[in-house]
Amino acid sequence: MATLTLTVPEDLKKDLEEMKIIDWPMIAREALQQRVAQLRVFKAIAAKSKLTEEEADKIALDLGRKVRAGIHKRHQQLYVA
Repeated sequence: MATLTLTVPEDLKKDLEEMKIIDWPMIAREALQQRVAQLRVFKAIAAKSKLTEEEADKIALDLGRKVRAGIHKRHQQLYVA
């Protein structure tokens, strides 16, 4: 089995050391395996997509505008008499 070294903040390291009963390497392996599985599914879906990057950017911008407009409208209803 290969070895992977992780860098974590000191406060997290202290917390992990206080909970020695937990098998942190196993938790990390499982989390990494789950994320890799998710990314494989995403990659498979993206490979079948006919959407271009330019089209995706346009959709994201349009959606962002609609979300901001909706938030603005909601705030006006709530806070402007």
